[in-house]
Amino acid sequence: MNTKERGAAAVPVILIIAVILVGAVALYANYQLTQSNSTSNSRETSLQRLVNELQAENAQLRNQPGSGPGSLGNTSGTLLGLDPIAIYKADNSSVVTIDGFQVTTVNTLFGSQQRVQEIIGSGFVVNYLNSFYIVTNFHVVNGVTNITATFWNGDAYPAKVVGSDPYSDLGIVSVEAPSSELTPLKLSLSSRLTVGQPVAAIGNPFGLSGSMTYGIVSQLGRTLQETTAGSFLIADVVQFSAPINPGNSGGPLLDSAGNVVGITTAVVAQSQGVGFAIPSDTIIRELASLISTGSYGLHPYLGIGTVDMNYQLSKIQGTSVTYGVLVETVASGGPAAKAGILSGVRNATIAGTQYSIGGDIIVSINGTKIINTDALSSYLEERAAAGQTAHVGIIRNGQNRAIDVVLGTRPPLNV
Repeated sequence: MNTKERGAAAVPVILIIAVILVGAVALYANYQLTQSNSTSNSRETSLQRLVNELQAENAQLRNQPGSGPGSLGNTSGTLLGLDPIAIYKADNSSVVTIDGFQVTTVNTLFGSQQRVQEIIGSGFVVNYLNSFYIVTNFHVVNGVTNITATFWNGDAYPAKVVGSDPYSDLGIVSVEAPSSELTPLKLSLSSRLTVGQPVAAIGNPFGLSGSMTYGIVSQLGRTLQETTAGSFLIADVVQFSAPINPGNSGGPLLDSAGNVVGITTAVVAQSQGVGFAIPSDTIIRELASLISTGSYGLHPYLGIGTVDMNYQLSKIQGTSVTYGVLVETVASGGPAAKAGILSGVRNATIAGTQYSIGGDIIVSINGTKIINTDALSSYLEERAAAGQTAHVGIIRNGQNRAIDVVLGTRPPLNV
């Protein structure tokens, strides 16, 4: 066979081999595609199953009694339990705008001059012994004249302050409005709040009446330093994430049932989602006294200045305890001084901050652990009163001791 004949005979063989290879590749590709589709279908089935389960769970939660639109019965503590639309419809008519004028004296190059400033805040209606009052913040009505309360429908009426407490930033206002305008809100116990629980705020930020926001309780037992409270801390404050702005002060903080759990009182400047509210327990505790006497005089008083303990302070103090509060100062003649609690005796600087060290470290009151100043202030406000005896656990010179202190009454403020 010559060369041409051999080449001609080889062509069919090559074609047969090529067809076999192409067929094998096609079969392999089809197998891989089948396996991929099988895996994809399996994943899709798993994903669909998960979606179905979540939808079924969501539907079950929404179908529970009190959780549908227009209902305020669900207090499950989840965001699903908060129905902002229903809360707004039920509670907005109880929220008012507090408006008035504050006159201040300023010194200028041309002598003292009076400056008139319009003050706008919020408040809400409550019922006490079948009489209606408006609860707001002390700093909203402090020194304010010509106060009016404007309701959701635009109707405005003269109002006046009947009671106030700068230590809790509370103000109680009476209003000359017909009963048809007065729809009271129900007070709930703030002591039942938990971190993560949904809350809503209604108020008048920047005078924009009837504005609503919502978020969650982000922490409990905080303290606030307000100028109107002097050197004392406002204790047991609720921290929450619902956005608020100037003008919201005095408005209600509401739970999933639409009940008041606090009064929005402050927002941290240049922050996002950090607001504070006076707890409703404080309103419940003080309301009767504020209405009947115009003030509240049972805030407990220790007469000490403190700083939170930390690791560095514990080393200087010669103790392994890194919690509690270090007593830096003791007011002369105050309850702590009478009981023998000791203040700092020398100065020390840590990371640029000066401390008065060598004094007692308070670590408990009546058997309750005191972690920091917030915990101390909140315990005294919630569970103690002027005239009671507190069993104070301290660390002195590295040793545990206990001292009984008869709590006093805070001195009056000139506000």
